Amino acid sequence: MRPYAAKRALLALALAGTALAAPAAAADAAPAPVAAKAAALALAAPDISLTNVKAHLQQFQTIATSNGGNRRSNTAGYTASVNYVYNKLVAAGFSVVKQNCTSGCTSGAGPNVIADWPGGDANTVYMFGAHLDGVAAGPGINDNASGSSTVLEIALTLAATNPSMLNHVRFGFWTDEEQGLNGSEFYANSLPAAERTKIKGYFNFDMVASTNGGYFINRITSGIGQVLKAYYDTNFPGLNPEENVEGAGRSDDASFNAVGIQTSGVAAGASANKTSAQVTKWGGTTGDYDPCYHSSCDTYPANINDTVLNRAGDAAAYALWSLATGTPATAVWTDTFETATGWTTNPSATDTATTGVWERGDPADTNSSGAKQLGTTVSGTNDLVTGRLAGTAAGDYDLDGGVTSVRSPAVTLPASGTINLSLNWYLAHGSNSSSADYFRVSIVHNTGTAVLFTQAGAASNRNGSWALGTWNISAYAGQSVRILISAADTSTASLVEAGVDDVKITVS
Repeated sequence: MRPYAAKRALLALALAGTALAAPAAAADAAPAPVAAKAAALALAAPDISLTNVKAHLQQFQTIATSNGGNRRSNTAGYTASVNYVYNKLVAAGFSVVKQNCTSGCTSGAGPNVIADWPGGDANTVYMFGAHLDGVAAGPGINDNASGSSTVLEIALTLAATNPSMLNHVRFGFWTDEEQGLNGSEFYANSLPAAERTKIKGYFNFDMVASTNGGYFINRITSGIGQVLKAYYDTNFPGLNPEENVEGAGRSDDASFNAVGIQTSGVAAGASANKTSAQVTKWGGTTGDYDPCYHSSCDTYPANINDTVLNRAGDAAAYALWSLATGTPATAVWTDTFETATGWTTNPSATDTATTGVWERGDPADTNSSGAKQLGTTVSGTNDLVTGRLAGTAAGDYDLDGGVTSVRSPAVTLPASGTINLSLNWYLAHGSNSSSADYFRVSIVHNTGTAVLFTQAGAASNRNGSWALGTWNISAYAGQSVRILISAADTSTASLVEAGVDDVKITVS
């Protein structure tokens, strides 16, 4: 992990604050249903062999010992590290490139290594990465051969088990992290805009075996952060991993955050001190998480915590198998709102909204202390939006006066299988909102109406940001159902906007 430096200080503080707050920005927008979707479709994750991970660590130690005692990015030790990883991945069947860092890196720095596993939806990519370089002071075993070895073994396990791929998976091993996150920054900034949007999540692994370590998750409140947390909560109740505040802005996930890609990852701590409360939860002492951080004693096997390392690898595998493997679901019904398909506004003739009722159309951007109505749709030109126009003031066409609702045409569900409803949505409001305002998704079935999801307003600013929600509706198999979308502004004079796009019902 890169030392805490002045030029990264403001970014680190900003990211730490974002991670602990309620999601607002695009990179944090995926809600809890992401994990539910993964669980419904994914294959079971295999155990990641601790023995194999430690064999990679031994190789990195041998490489450092044979090349001046370190694996700094512009040394022969780094070149040998690159070749070790590259050769393993090529032999396993990956498509692998050595990407030279042609700007922004230390003079003579070696390349990034980028490896793609074939298969999966090329428009939905999950990345797993770690920095491959170390500092000049020592062999860099915990920092960061531990992360590199974990990511490498996950990749090799993926190749060996060869599961059905639902989404595409890519692995990155970054150069020159210790000099300023330079290799990952070069990669992220070099991605064309269309390629960036395909990457739905980047997981970072930096210092995952600290001898006095803890259990930290980067941006734990993000959608993909919640997937990692689910692994620990399910398998180790009471462990209660925490937000990686110490590492905010100091490792390669920051490069992806900066270009709008959602991130998370696992860490075990660097030079900060473990608190007494953490000692009670996790064991150890109140000293540094890694007493050998950036020192000559960062060696194998002395500076490795097997338990922390083993759990980090299995958590990473859980995230990969949850989000990227499985049998693709079959679409039962979809609507992108590019054409009229029979949605009905105010279907029960009980709506009270005076402006900003649901309509299908090309929405205009509005802004009030941040984005409110989004002019950019998830796909195509149109979406469902609460009043598509923008006036001279942000509140001219927003939702006012009460409730607006819109109902889909009837959809006949399959008689069996796992049936999921998914849609992209947002709710935006000003600080004059309250919990009385809301966005809601319901299913109208044979015997009534069931609420699937409600996002309430609050007396705080919430900017518009597309999020994906997925809900299991298998209980209504064989029925003719309709989707009911509602939004409400029942707070006095509050600014409320909402949108929906790309609705889909699938069966698997």
